[in-house]
Amino acid sequence: MAGHDANQRFADESTLEPEHIARARAHALELGAAPISAPVGAQCAVIAAASQALNIVEIGTGAGVSGLWLLHGSPRATLTTIDKEPEHLGAARQAFSEARIPAARARFITGRAAEVLPRMNEASYDIVLVDADPDGVIEYVEHGLRLVRAGGTVLVPRVLGHGAVADPVRRDPVTSAYRSLIQETQSSPAVIGALSIVGEGLLQLTTVPTA
Repeated sequence: MAGHDANQRFADESTLEPEHIARARAHALELGAAPISAPVGAQCAVIAAASQALNIVEIGTGAGVSGLWLLHGSPRATLTTIDKEPEHLGAARQAFSEARIPAARARFITGRAAEVLPRMNEASYDIVLVDADPDGVIEYVEHGLRLVRAGGTVLVPRVLGHGAVADPVRRDPVTSAYRSLIQETQSSPAVIGALSIVGEGLLQLTTVPTA
């Protein structure tokens, strides 16, 4: 356990967060938002860059932090961000403006994901980031897998539940949902899945193109 903690600390300290994202993070914390950590953000940026993503959706804006990391990895992408908190969306809009993200590259939708996602076009996005109400994580991931193109990726941060998921004694609904999500997607032939334990954890699910 001590070695694991040391690895986590080293990863946290070794991740250099761009200044404009660090400013967005500070504002997010002032608002009481819970943005993804810098190590997880850096992983999301790498995935966006590797997939050459052009169309991205994020469920839960983190007051702009996660979106800035995704666009850091894929500067030509267009991001759609969904959040039920207008204040968080407003902070994201300000953070994007300060980072000189062109207005045409960001779309802000205020609303509950469960109501917005069914109206979005399927197989139209390269990446869907799910960082919203953990009670609905399985439903949001199902929508995400519908929205991404063949070979597209769904990203789920916080999936380790701050250590709760690894504890077999913990059986509360949120922990059980995360645990089921990890187990079921790892055995699914429809996706290639990987679980990163850096930061708060990141589940990566890439859809397998049909033959």
